Amino acid sequence: MDSKTESKLLSLTSQIMSPAKQIRFDLDWVGEKRMNSFITKVMSLVSSMDLDLQPKPESEFMSLTTQIISLLRSMDSDSMPKPLSNLISLLSQGNFDHNTDFRLFFRQTMALEPEPIFMSLIYQIFSLVISMNTKRDKLISLCPQACVVLGNNGNFEVIVKKQEGQAHKGKAIPWSRDSKWECLPFNWKTYWSSGDDVTHFRCRNCDGDNHKEYNKAPVEIKHSLHRKHSLQLVLLDETSYTRVCYCCDEDLKRMFYYCRTCDFGLNFVCAKKEAILYIDQPKWHEHTLALFLRKTSLTCNACGLSHSSCPLYMCPPCDFVIHKSCISLPRLIRISRHFHRIAYTPSFDEGDWSCSVCRKKIDNDYGGYVCTKGCSYAAHSKCATQSNVWDGIELEGEPEDIEEEVLPPFLEISDGIIQHFSHQQHHMKLDENTGRDYDENKECEACIRPIYFGNFYSCLECDFILHEECANLSRKIHHPIHPHLLNLIGGFDGVINYYNDKCSACIGLCKGGFFYECGKQGCKFMLHVQCATTSEPLVHESHRHPLFLTSKPGEKIRCSVCKDSEETFNCIECDFALCFYCAILPQKVRYKHDKHTLTLSYGKETGDLHMRPGSTWITFGNKVDVLHNSNRMSRSICSYCVKHCPYKIVYMCSGLILCSQGCVVRSILQKRGRYRELEFLSRYA
Repeated sequence: MDSKTESKLLSLTSQIMSPAKQIRFDLDWVGEKRMNSFITKVMSLVSSMDLDLQPKPESEFMSLTTQIISLLRSMDSDSMPKPLSNLISLLSQGNFDHNTDFRLFFRQTMALEPEPIFMSLIYQIFSLVISMNTKRDKLISLCPQACVVLGNNGNFEVIVKKQEGQAHKGKAIPWSRDSKWECLPFNWKTYWSSGDDVTHFRCRNCDGDNHKEYNKAPVEIKHSLHRKHSLQLVLLDETSYTRVCYCCDEDLKRMFYYCRTCDFGLNFVCAKKEAILYIDQPKWHEHTLALFLRKTSLTCNACGLSHSSCPLYMCPPCDFVIHKSCISLPRLIRISRHFHRIAYTPSFDEGDWSCSVCRKKIDNDYGGYVCTKGCSYAAHSKCATQSNVWDGIELEGEPEDIEEEVLPPFLEISDGIIQHFSHQQHHMKLDENTGRDYDENKECEACIRPIYFGNFYSCLECDFILHEECANLSRKIHHPIHPHLLNLIGGFDGVINYYNDKCSACIGLCKGGFFYECGKQGCKFMLHVQCATTSEPLVHESHRHPLFLTSKPGEKIRCSVCKDSEETFNCIECDFALCFYCAILPQKVRYKHDKHTLTLSYGKETGDLHMRPGSTWITFGNKVDVLHNSNRMSRSICSYCVKHCPYKIVYMCSGLILCSQGCVVRSILQKRGRYRELEFLSRYA
């Protein structure tokens, strides 16, 4: 084999030995796509090697590789332990699309005593490649001393301490497993990289116990923002919510420093910096401001809030107080809830002001934002700068943008005849016949709903249909729950991804029909057209008061109708909340066997309104087809929950008929033996 082939093998092995930047819950490394791809490519290279043509002397890497190849070619499967025989047989086939058997055989082979020579040689190759990493001395091991979860009271709870080696509250967290394979870099998680190429990592297997050769981050520190007690390095449980860091006002990451006695947390990056005792901020105050080291609640002049969740700077002679996080408040911004720019004001004019984001009263003596055009629009400082309404751009000193012209959704060819941007190959005609018979097979291509009532456009040459209101959807919009401009996408012909292609409001699978997509590069926000055109104030049949979008970023309020916790419209008069999924349900529908109109009553079982029969989506690498449910009196039986499929559509996956997306996912997990994930879904989904 030439040096080029050796370089390819080295490169492949180095890639698989690199730490993962993101590891999804409870996925074994041998089950990941990159491991499957790695083995397939290596086997392809190895199978083409001619050992007689190897250069002499061989490098240590090629010497080990040659030994493995010779061993594979000379081994007698009858004399091997059964797990090893099964593993080598599977390797020789080179097909890892469905890797359940491979994962099982590899685990069984690793457990053999004594260790087979074949496995020992593979481990030696992995160890050699790790030692060849030129940045090895820049790796710092993170060794958390406890695992914590955020409790219902907003405080963190320690669920297991490392030195105790046992779980609290019945929750098992593994510490220091013995398998050397589990401590290889593909089972590491990287956290922070600094400018000098230093990378912090955590081994998910041993949390640093088996990595004495690497420098370790301090497991306990003292910090000037919390002088009373030491802070310990802790790990946030994967299933837990989080809260903000005391120093930077950003979410506490998966690894942070924590005082259990005081429930005090600092992000790792913040803990490496000492607090600045004195600052000059002329845009906020004419005098030098001093850090108030004691954790206390004083009302901030900039935001009007009184809390002790971040440091305070103050000028005692002037009675001026400002949160450290409020020093970075912008002076001039544009938010998704208002057409004009809004500017910071240190106080409000006389009158009764209320925040147009959270809908609560504004205290006139403290800072906030007001419209620059003289509108009565006003907002609290913290509400106006939430990540779901503000794009993070300071506009002070920037000229007003000239609004770009938005193209119309269609061209009017003649009276009642249009050419829609999503169906440019044919013309469409407006149908205004309100006395037509209901046909359940006629569905709008935009909202994927039948033509129950009203006018619609139908193609003159094919079956393409649009509700009149859907045909008039604007091609660009701003939506109250997202800070960026959204573009209308007129249909999607690809395969829908179960994880990535979900509506950001109702969490249903998107792309079945038309949808709005964020125009900012890298932003994955998208909305069904129904969710995009549903805004505040929402007057809904289910409640006597108007409803508003008052939720904070990431806040999940329980819907009063379906009891799920998602983005909701909230009542400011009482505790009622309505999620987007329930809000967009049609109030009236028709059924082919009933001449009367059916009116919505409130319950949870609605099925998926946004999936079109004939479409396809992918989850866990499995293809899922969307089909019409049986039209017979007895509907299909779900292969997972063994109940009648109650909805208009069913799903087919691996030959099984399944009634819902939940049953699809659970069926796949059960088939693959991933019982821990299955239990997690049953508990939290």
